[in-house]
Amino acid sequence: MARIFYSLSGEGRGHATRVRAVVEMLRHEHAVTVFASGDAHDLLARAYAGSAVEVVPIPGLRFGYSRWGKVNLALTALRLVPFVRGLESLTSELSARLRAERPDLVITDFEPALPRAARRCGLPFISLNHQHFLVAEDFRALPLRLRAAAALMGLVVRCYYHGQRETVVSSFHHLPLRQPSPAVRQIGTLLRPEVLAARRVPGDHLVAYVRRSARDSVLDALDSCGRDVHVYGLGLRGRSGRLSFRMVEEAAFVADLAAAAALVTTAGNQVVGEALFLGKPVLAMPEAGNAEQEINAHLLALSGCGSWVPLDRLRTVHLEAFLGSLKTMRARVESVAVDGNPGALQAVQRNLPVHRGRSTLPNVAGRGRVPAPVFS
Repeated sequence: MARIFYSLSGEGRGHATRVRAVVEMLRHEHAVTVFASGDAHDLLARAYAGSAVEVVPIPGLRFGYSRWGKVNLALTALRLVPFVRGLESLTSELSARLRAERPDLVITDFEPALPRAARRCGLPFISLNHQHFLVAEDFRALPLRLRAAAALMGLVVRCYYHGQRETVVSSFHHLPLRQPSPAVRQIGTLLRPEVLAARRVPGDHLVAYVRRSARDSVLDALDSCGRDVHVYGLGLRGRSGRLSFRMVEEAAFVADLAAAAALVTTAGNQVVGEALFLGKPVLAMPEAGNAEQEINAHLLALSGCGSWVPLDRLRTVHLEAFLGSLKTMRARVESVAVDGNPGALQAVQRNLPVHRGRSTLPNVAGRGRVPAPVFS
């Protein structure tokens, strides 16, 4: 049995969902301690209450948003100042724990303090996230504006940490690597147990995941698309026209998505990848000012598995065009390999000490899906 320390960003559910997928593959054979902030900590603490997995709260950085859901750079910068001021103190605290417990491996999902502490203590760590696609991949297939945005965001990603033994990029899309390297691997979406176990059935309704900041025009468009729409992310509101509002509860959401015709959602990598694994085309709605989501949306369209429209511009005509293309998109979705679990587990096992990391890999491929390709 190996001891593994694992840290993650607390911004958005995607980080927590990825980490939970990996922890589920590790926790029965290894001792895992997770360091998380914000919503990610709350989600994982609930998931592992009463288990052997320890979930430790740490400070984290969160984006600031305007009233209409656009990323507010000024507010984000204001939140960044106290986080940066406290980063050295947090790193020192984590270093003390690393020296005391001497884990065999450190993993980070876009969290800066634990990898800094690992370097300080001379312990190996690997990066396992989505964000490093901004550093690793070649964006010449994208419009010039998004290439420039990717280059700028890539600078931020590089600032988070460096010195990892291996960089593993989890994504529903794969562009060619800028510089092929055995230290950089591309894998598919990391899939939590509920998604792997979900029973896919053809359905007629749509599932929509919408942030609370979405304008009323988004709901008006969904209501007039001609299908029942199950709306998540806005809390319980009962039923309004063809819209029924539901709480985000993991098992129920996954079961609903597995039985839907398609997904309408913000353009987060994780939820898009899960929908594609379940055979559902996606209409992505990138949030205003969120360049990463815009890039995801463009790559989704390039894959042929979905389409996109900016969140604040969604109208009925966009939904009608999307629904009219579902048959073509479904055929493309079925040909795409998106299961990244085997690749993630192999990366962890590669970096564990041989005498403690030896184990039989569990069957994590998921109902015959071929794992996403790994480039080295």
